[in-house]
Amino acid sequence: MMAAGGGLREKTHPLRQCDGGGGFSPDPTTHARAHIRVAIDGPSGAGKSTVAKRVAAAIGADYIDTGAMYRAVALKIIEQGIDPVAEPGRLADMLAETAVDQSSGRTLLDGRDVTGGIRTPEVTAMASKSSAMGIIREKLVELQRGMGASKSVVMDGRDIGTNVFPDAEHKFFMTASARERARRRFAELSATGARDSYEDVLAAIEKRDYDDSHRELNPLTRAEDAVLIDTDGIGIEEVTEKLLSYIAVAP
Repeated sequence: MMAAGGGLREKTHPLRQCDGGGGFSPDPTTHARAHIRVAIDGPSGAGKSTVAKRVAAAIGADYIDTGAMYRAVALKIIEQGIDPVAEPGRLADMLAETAVDQSSGRTLLDGRDVTGGIRTPEVTAMASKSSAMGIIREKLVELQRGMGASKSVVMDGRDIGTNVFPDAEHKFFMTASARERARRRFAELSATGARDSYEDVLAAIEKRDYDDSHRELNPLTRAEDAVLIDTDGIGIEEVTEKLLSYIAVAP
């Protein structure tokens, strides 16, 4: 909806009610039914995480940051001094004794809040190295499915609707052209003072798209029953409202 000045104005949505302070809070009647699972897949840079967080807040669900879960496992690998490639036995033993959960924006590793400790360069490097390993992906998918069985969740990634929750109540596939996603990323980087060129950013996104869609284990693909959301030229508020409209009319 357009505001008088030409910008996007947030409209009242059937899943939300005014909280008295100008904001919105989840409508308590929305969740009289059983837990719901919202799966949002798509390529890097499509805006999935931003929209997923907003949708979760609107419907009173937990937003599950799957990337943070892989980082939590990477942190534990580092803490225990395990080489995940050279020591598969130790890794398996560790995973058997590992619990990762997320609630109210916090990441919990074996009951310990590690939200502030999983964004270091060391953890990032280990997460990149270990996240493609089948044994780790299987463990985290198991944990993610457990979350979806115990509470309402909104989860974004690249194989949520095809692998983690193939029977999710709501599935979306968010996309945008590689050039549009590169433009957004380039703007973000430029705002931080980074000197990456637009061409370099575009090339990196195109490579990531190829790698994600051609990886052997659970490649990026749209689930047959996922609603396609093309975000080219659309603002975050409008995209969020579009997803919420599908959830609101679902039986």
